[in-house]
Amino acid sequence: MIEIAAPMGGKVIDVKVKPGDAVSEGDEVVILEAMKMELPVVAEASGTVKEVKCNNGDTVEAEGVLITLE
Repeated sequence: MIEIAAPMGGKVIDVKVKPGDAVSEGDEVVILEAMKMELPVVAEASGTVKEVKCNNGDTVEAEGVLITLE
């Protein structure tokens, strides 16, 4: 299982995937807003989305798991 974590704390402004979606390495999966900037979070490997652990509007901490892939 592969976990995609937030590179820094911030607010989730867009979750681009849902469970069952296939993603490729480098695909944007979540957009965070941190320090008044939009920060795309990308998949570090290819796989299928197993679980989305965040929703639009959530505040997340640095290194918090956002998405799990299988």
